[in-house]
Amino acid sequence: MTGSLFAQESAFDREKLGRELRRLAEENILIGGSSWKYEGWLGQIYTRARYLARGRFSRKLFEQECLREYAQVFPTVCGDFAFYQFPSPLFWRKLFAQVPEQFRFAFKVPEQITCRVFPAIPRYGAQGGLANPAFLDAGLLREAFLHPLAPYRERIGVLIFEFGAFSRAAMPDVEAFVEALAPFLARLPGGFRYAVEIRNPEFLTGEYFACLRRHHVAHVYNAWSKMPELAAQMALPESVTANFVVSRALLRRGRQYERAVELFSPYTAVQDPNPEAREALRALMQKARQQRLEAYIYVNNRLEGNAPGTIMALVE
Repeated sequence: MTGSLFAQESAFDREKLGRELRRLAEENILIGGSSWKYEGWLGQIYTRARYLARGRFSRKLFEQECLREYAQVFPTVCGDFAFYQFPSPLFWRKLFAQVPEQFRFAFKVPEQITCRVFPAIPRYGAQGGLANPAFLDAGLLREAFLHPLAPYRERIGVLIFEFGAFSRAAMPDVEAFVEALAPFLARLPGGFRYAVEIRNPEFLTGEYFACLRRHHVAHVYNAWSKMPELAAQMALPESVTANFVVSRALLRRGRQYERAVELFSPYTAVQDPNPEAREALRALMQKARQQRLEAYIYVNNRLEGNAPGTIMALVE
């Protein structure tokens, strides 16, 4: 098995992938990974020799510097890390300094804004199980997240509000969700593109899409364990709600995140091709071309096992 994986990595045509992605970026179709710090991409996207310290591979050096090499291939990336924190101005300055001016980031907005009730798991400590007083707090978002990002707004493709699956107790129906979401979207400052990602399939209604359209916010076509397939979401009437489209291909339908991690780590090779998801992403690219929409497409390792391999298959 190790030999076959090594052969696959050795055969990976990094330069070809970069050329194809640059060509698509010229058409305003930007494709990248969902995060970037994966040692499993060594030999594909990353060059091991760049991350040696005293002759040995340095994980610290890799995590500090690999974004520079990533940006030599990909025109964009989704910063999932922002979901868990409000980064400091110094953090943002160092991050943007690592990539060229034309590179575009997507960032998930901190969960402090999108989580209605904190899950009762150890990570949340004493907050677990309690209502979040900052849920959809536009003032907190503006001051703690958007204000530090303002100097870089031209280099940000989209900001994503990811809403985890709501229980009926937390959010009884789509009407309640739209009632909470609409005034929040109305208070968002201009200058950024925004998108909403939901995990409640029953919320995919005309009322939801109409709310996004009124505020020029995109729906994120997301491949997730309990969401309809990408193609099914794209087929919903009026699902294009802005002058740009966003997709995050995260998981095969029916597969839990933890199971995907167990199956695919350390993400060195495609192990479970998903032709339906690939074809849906190609269709989204074609729709963007036809309707002259900007497209931001992000692929996660947990979809098939190796995001670079999935993206190579998309663009070949």
